[in-house]
Amino acid sequence: MNKTLESSLKQAAFRAADAALQHTLLHFRSPMDIANKMPSGFDPVTQADRQAEQAIRDVLRTHRPEDGILGEEYSAHEGISPFVWVIDPIDGTRGYVAGTPVWGTLIAVAQKNSGYMRPLAGLIDQPYIGERFWGGFGEAHLRTANKQIPLRTSTRTLDNAVLCTTFPEVGTEHERQGFEAVSRRAKLTRYGFDCYAYALLAAGHVDLVIEAGLHPYDIQAPTAVIEAAGGVVTNWSGQATLESGQVLAAANRKLHDEVLAILRAYAGK
Repeated sequence: MNKTLESSLKQAAFRAADAALQHTLLHFRSPMDIANKMPSGFDPVTQADRQAEQAIRDVLRTHRPEDGILGEEYSAHEGISPFVWVIDPIDGTRGYVAGTPVWGTLIAVAQKNSGYMRPLAGLIDQPYIGERFWGGFGEAHLRTANKQIPLRTSTRTLDNAVLCTTFPEVGTEHERQGFEAVSRRAKLTRYGFDCYAYALLAAGHVDLVIEAGLHPYDIQAPTAVIEAAGGVVTNWSGQATLESGQVLAAANRKLHDEVLAILRAYAGK
């Protein structure tokens, strides 16, 4: 891929994130309409989710009109180029409505390969605290209002690892047992960070994120950022497809292999 194309894709991602934050910040910690996507349980969606995704789509249709779009809130758009934008306007809507600043906007550009997608580049944007994590095209950095910091994952092993997941129950009962088998050997386990856990992994503060039940728009952008920073992201079988919904993100190959040896017994369940 030439530098001109890389620059076009990166600029489109940043413009889209800039457009989204106008809506996410407007409603954050303010009165908002909250709908529930689930007949039982709670899976919230707000006007901020919908407005932010529409703003992202508008930017992409202007600057990358031939590309496809796969998002959480609206129907997929089939493009005619090899590229697909995978977007989640607010990853962590439960945290968003609770006023916690660990939600984020996820934007990735992927290319289909043998029927599945792997991200070429992506970003995790947390506009309330002013942090944008970017990974792709040979770059991995955290951009704040006044500086740019290189991202690099840790070299820690499992006995010293910080492990994160969003929900204590993780997924099915069998998947929860797999997570707990790893958690018992880790140094520290933390819950509820949504996409921000992946950002912290890329920055070297967290060492493992293990989750289940994810969709492509949940994991494409975090994968791009983590891999660019030196980490490894696969499913629980060690495959790159990530289509099972089970995700193992690790700071380094040795740690990944150590955890994968535990999780394989719980993969695909």
